[in-house]
Amino acid sequence: MESVALPFVGMMMAECAQVGLMIVGKAAMSRGMSNLIFIFYSNALASFILLPTSFFFHGSERPPITFSLLCGFFVLGLLGFGVQILGYAGILYSSPTLGTAMLNLIPAFTFILAVALRMEKLDWRSSSSLAKSLGAMLSITGAFIVTLFKGLPLLTTPSPSEASHQLLLQMSNWVVGGLLLAADSVLASVWLILQALILKKYPAGLIIAFFYCFFVAIQSAVVSLVLERDFSSWSLQPNTRLIAVLYSGMFGSAFQVGISVWCMHKTGPVFVAMFKPVGIFISIVVGVILLGDTLYLLSLIGAILIVIGFYSVMWGKAREQKMSGEAAVSNLDSSRQKAPLLQNSIEEM
Repeated sequence: MESVALPFVGMMMAECAQVGLMIVGKAAMSRGMSNLIFIFYSNALASFILLPTSFFFHGSERPPITFSLLCGFFVLGLLGFGVQILGYAGILYSSPTLGTAMLNLIPAFTFILAVALRMEKLDWRSSSSLAKSLGAMLSITGAFIVTLFKGLPLLTTPSPSEASHQLLLQMSNWVVGGLLLAADSVLASVWLILQALILKKYPAGLIIAFFYCFFVAIQSAVVSLVLERDFSSWSLQPNTRLIAVLYSGMFGSAFQVGISVWCMHKTGPVFVAMFKPVGIFISIVVGVILLGDTLYLLSLIGAILIVIGFYSVMWGKAREQKMSGEAAVSNLDSSRQKAPLLQNSIEEM
């Protein structure tokens, strides 16, 4: 229990940091801050934090960095830049609660892409493949429900009556936000697959995180200088912008990445992934109590389907890994049993 207690607390803190990042990001952009400039400041600050931390953590054990690896880091940053643009735009149009729910689509889309790219085999006779396939379908169905439907309000806060055209505008914005967040999940799945390939060649997670944030900062700076001609948009005033950037750089990137890497090292990737749906509960509580959001019946049902699908995919993956481990042990035992027999036959000869 003691070996799991600290990672449990760490992952709860990481999920709270993720929800907080979405909330402060939307607050800053709602007050006129460009999402491109917000991405630049956040990743630049995270780079400054991760640079000494990553090289100190890995020390002399870090493998050499080649030109091909740098190209891989650049492409990883480019994909991550797209993920952040779509994610923040989707949150601006919808809510942090929907953004947190859509994050749970990533395992399903990653599984679908892995099958399409033949990185993973699909065996309909296997319970693990069936669980992952069913989980992917449930997650995508839940995403459609939370994006296109709301249903009856369950929890709401008193607010002045709104005109019907304003409600229609909010609903259209919600759908646009949901579609952007779905596209964000697809691109994030591609990003995860590329990250897994790079980790096989360069197993130094924090250094990869540094180069990722570094290249995202450079790419967002170039795009921002081209598109944001008004230099006043780079200002960190009012203080909401400054607080959002500081929080994003320190907690949304450096802290969250560091905690996740440490927990993954202690407990493995399945334990880390199991905490993703916790963010939905945290965002609902914060949204309803502090931000005055309304919780709708069909949105809740859709979120529940996404969570069930998420755990189904993760169960199938864990089952597959367990069976692979048991097969490896069985093969090892079989080879050990054959060795004495072979030796005896040699002696008899």
